[in-house]
Amino acid sequence: MPIDFKQVKKQFEKSMADYDKNAIVQDMMASKMMFELLKVSKVYDNILEIGTGTGLLTKYIAKDLKFNRYYGNDIVEKSKNYINKIIPNSTFICGNAMKIKLDRKFNLIVSNAVFQWFENLEKMIKLLSCSMVKDGIIAFSTFSPKNFGEITDVTGLSLKYKSKEELVQVMKSCGFEVLYCEEFYEPVEFKNPLEMLAHMKKTGVNSLSDKTWSVKNIKEFCDRFSNKYPKTTLTYAPIIMIAKLNANPIQVTDN
Repeated sequence: MPIDFKQVKKQFEKSMADYDKNAIVQDMMASKMMFELLKVSKVYDNILEIGTGTGLLTKYIAKDLKFNRYYGNDIVEKSKNYINKIIPNSTFICGNAMKIKLDRKFNLIVSNAVFQWFENLEKMIKLLSCSMVKDGIIAFSTFSPKNFGEITDVTGLSLKYKSKEELVQVMKSCGFEVLYCEEFYEPVEFKNPLEMLAHMKKTGVNSLSDKTWSVKNIKEFCDRFSNKYPKTTLTYAPIIMIAKLNANPIQVTDN
């Protein structure tokens, strides 16, 4: 299923007001990633964050890291308002991360729960490596193919997630040394499938589909889910990756 970034932008923009209250797992991912990143270094010159959103990861960056310049990027323009409150002297770049122009090299590139949206992750990693200093660090969290297994099972909808092993191979092929890679599972329980759908909507995940569900569609989904899963559980399957750029950046062409 090709990703419609206009739809992704629209859904995340809608969910921003309620995002932090519902993004419990995403906050856990940011915290775990920062815990491991601090073991590598606490001091960086230039930092770039991809997919700043409401600033869940940005808060950890501001609290735990020492840096000179922070650049934030998001596909949603109003993310800038959240970021400026956390890091007042930040530079915000709005747009698809695969198309933005960067005017400097970064010592650290970070991202939380965003990289699953890039269909060509290898190309994205190569692009970012061109904006990193040698021995620069990239730290990101994403999801494995087991993410939201219950939803995929019932609807057939899913992103093209890469496995932990595939992610490691991508990083190595792009000139990175993998310093840390962890996959874990976090089940979240709900009272019923309708509450689960509301949770997904409030974290922007309903951008998995550009279809607008009618009341009938929602009822059919809830019935199918309840018949298959008497207990309403949604299983997140995050992967945390931290790697160091050891080789010269691989130049990327549009071919």
